[in-house]
Amino acid sequence: MSSAPPASSRNWVAPFADAAVALGDWSLFAFRTLVGIAGRAFSGRELLRVSVEVGANSVGVVAITGMFIGMVLAVQAYGQFHTIGLETSLGAVIHISVVRELGPVLAAVMLAGRIGSAMAAELATMRVTEQIDALACLGVDPVKYLAGPRLTACVLLLPFLTVLADVMGLMGSSLICLHVYNIDNYHYWRHTREFVKVWDVTVGLVKALVFGGALSLIACHRGFNSKPGAAGVGRAATEAFVISFVAILMIDFVLAMLANTVYALLWPPASAQVA
Repeated sequence: MSSAPPASSRNWVAPFADAAVALGDWSLFAFRTLVGIAGRAFSGRELLRVSVEVGANSVGVVAITGMFIGMVLAVQAYGQFHTIGLETSLGAVIHISVVRELGPVLAAVMLAGRIGSAMAAELATMRVTEQIDALACLGVDPVKYLAGPRLTACVLLLPFLTVLADVMGLMGSSLICLHVYNIDNYHYWRHTREFVKVWDVTVGLVKALVFGGALSLIACHRGFNSKPGAAGVGRAATEAFVISFVAILMIDFVLAMLANTVYALLWPPASAQVA
């Protein structure tokens, strides 16, 4: 007769089992949402409303964040580069950092904090007040109808917000470098042109697409699975932002490694070509 596993073993396995179940549930939720987008299971008016909230209403905070991040990078990096006489290289270092990493990540984080939490709270309120159940009773798939336009809006508009963050970051860093520290204008932009390529911009925009899909699906999933009451709505909004923030950083690491690998395969270093 076999004995049951000890309690300590069950306690150790339980978190991993819960995480696997949650990931599976989220994957099914994402699949239903994608099916809803393919089948156009939502109205164009709802998509337009969500797009205005995601895009137009987020322009100000993304622009301000991008500009000040560029200015802070310029202030912090100038002291280090000036001591070794490489201040004209600041343009290349700051701009490639903004375009490849900070632009898409900051735009996604600001969108997760501003829009992701709002999406989760809105859907959680609909769950608590049984509006989602009412849609199901009317024969409408609530996941396809409610999550579909939110995923579409975030995926389509986050790249544009990323471009805005990139431009404002470049403007902020250039303002500090050229007009405060009086770095030579010609060499500053020459180094930028030599090091920042179309590949870097493409990598940043691809990251923005993935970030937009991830944060919108996480926010909608948290809203649909909200606990009852006002505390449940608040907890859903908090979980949406925290999980989205962690997911953005994890996805950014994976995509950065993948992008470097693909770049090395497409354009091998000179030593590899000679060998």
